[in-house]
Amino acid sequence: MDKIYEGGCRCGAVRYKVEGAPQIVGLCHCAECRKETGSAFLHYADWPMDRFSVEGRYETYDGRSFCPRCGGTLFHLSEEESRAEIAIASLDAAPSAFTPHREGWIKRRESWLTACPEAEQFKEDPV
Repeated sequence: MDKIYEGGCRCGAVRYKVEGAPQIVGLCHCAECRKETGSAFLHYADWPMDRFSVEGRYETYDGRSFCPRCGGTLFHLSEEESRAEIAIASLDAAPSAFTPHREGWIKRRESWLTACPEAEQFKEDPV
């Protein structure tokens, strides 16, 4: 049986589940992800849509979904609706099992951050 990971927003109004191992785990240093997270990068993981479920009302701006009550960053559902990109920090459990294997927009990575040793590096968006 596949492991189920649960997460949600800060206030608990939106809850989601993803099942099994993610297809992709990465870090993104682009300006949009920085603004979305209020941090130097976004740690994310992608699951197929058929392994993702959500309960509660969420809002979406420019493809990025969040809780309208507390503003918590949650996920990005792909335009073709084939994958759910989860903001790993929104998982209930610490994301230590999700080591990034790719790192995008490294040309914007802060000089005080080092590259993830096991991650493939991309100057901009991963191909």
